[in-house]
Amino acid sequence: MTDSAYPARYWHRLDDGRIQCDLCPRDCRLRDGQRGYCFVRQRVGDQMVLTTYGKSSGFCIDPIEKKPLNHFYPGTSVLSFGTAGCNLGCKFCQNHEISTAREMETLADSASPADLVRAAQEWHCDSLAFTYNDPVIFAEYAMDVAEAAQEAGIHTVAVTAGYIHAEPRRDFYAHMSAANVDLKGFRDDFYRKITGARLGAVLDTLSYLRTETDVWFEITTLLIPGLNDDPEELRQEARWIAAELGPDTPLHFSAFHPDNRMLDTPPTPPATLTRAREIAMDEGLNYVYTGNVHDRAGDTTRCSGCGGKLIVRDWYRILSYRLTSDGRCPDCGQPLPGRFGAEAGDFGPRRIPIRIGHQGD
Repeated sequence: MTDSAYPARYWHRLDDGRIQCDLCPRDCRLRDGQRGYCFVRQRVGDQMVLTTYGKSSGFCIDPIEKKPLNHFYPGTSVLSFGTAGCNLGCKFCQNHEISTAREMETLADSASPADLVRAAQEWHCDSLAFTYNDPVIFAEYAMDVAEAAQEAGIHTVAVTAGYIHAEPRRDFYAHMSAANVDLKGFRDDFYRKITGARLGAVLDTLSYLRTETDVWFEITTLLIPGLNDDPEELRQEARWIAAELGPDTPLHFSAFHPDNRMLDTPPTPPATLTRAREIAMDEGLNYVYTGNVHDRAGDTTRCSGCGGKLIVRDWYRILSYRLTSDGRCPDCGQPLPGRFGAEAGDFGPRRIPIRIGHQGD
């Protein structure tokens, strides 16, 4: 079996002759030749295969803050890559050329786990990120890459919507150092109508990360005017995070830009992000950030003890980094939650597309 038809895990046979994919809550039931909602998991004969194993829609070196992760080795670089397809159907998806791809020929680049680790080492990347489309749907590939990366001392980052069943979730996050989870709203009807998914499964993933793993995670909510930016909804989201995940959980509010099937929806006003940040902090969250806009105040990490500026950012550039060698505020000694080095990295706002492996099949 070729890499492009890699044996998949997480499925079982049904009495009616179909097989059911057990990776995510969609529970796709397939006959021979059919593909799941994500399009990349397919029934071939009497088994499930992952059709995108070893293939990618591209590779890029990014700042870790772009994932976004503000409390995970600030200023360092991360090798980012994704494949194709998605198990959500977000009408606002800003990577829809990748997430809705239906032709595997669009995956022009091939890379084995060893290729990716070697590239990360050659480019002096501290981390390797599974992003652009959701790594849940290429879990077998992501886990193999993550295992190889961690053996080489390279951190692993999942950028995901968190829409995954319990058994694969346990296996998947056992291989991850950090994650950014998209909490796309805080109403189930928003999830159903706008993303085609359910809120409860995402909250279960966030609770699992908090209570059952050592994975460092942060949360992002993309604010869409008129759909998920109601102040009361934002209060409920912040309250749930504070109560269930803890007040030190970083939350990023990012700006929507018209895209995909929502071209007539206006972009998010910067004032909406500022208001959302204020609401979340009023509800007890200590680290709330704004994204996709130029907002130095919303990029800055302050001490939850004395309020001093610990990490000052300008877009993806670190302007000031004031932490002790053990990650504490130098003024009051309050620890800063996250993963930090003695010094910040200096990768800055660069974006460096690279090639790995070979083009074509």
